[in-house]
Amino acid sequence: QVQLVESGGGLVQPGGSLTLSCSGPGSIVSANTMYWYRQAPGKEREWVAYILRDGRANYIGAVKDRFTVSRDNAENTVYLQMNRLKPDDTAVYYCHYMGAGNSWGQGTQVTVSS
Repeated sequence: QVQLVESGGGLVQPGGSLTLSCSGPGSIVSANTMYWYRQAPGKEREWVAYILRDGRANYIGAVKDRFTVSRDNAENTVYLQMNRLKPDDTAVYYCHYMGAGNSWGQGTQVTVSS
């Protein structure tokens, strides 16, 4: 059972910023590569970014240079800083790790609209 909790979503105007948080047990967050995924209405879930245990990160092209993933192992939290948001970024955002398999949390809704 997934024990990750996402928060920080909301309604923001195009060009705005949001920071998402993902909290969970240290045995999960600090011990794993952590992923951010998103699912837009009518679309498949897609990965957005991931961060390795050593802090190195990778992003899909659509968000590179706009989003930044980070982790605070002391707080057992992973963050996704999202800048210059676009309407196409509207989706439910989830954090995940491979050990969770097909089990997902509730996610947090991000809506980018004027």
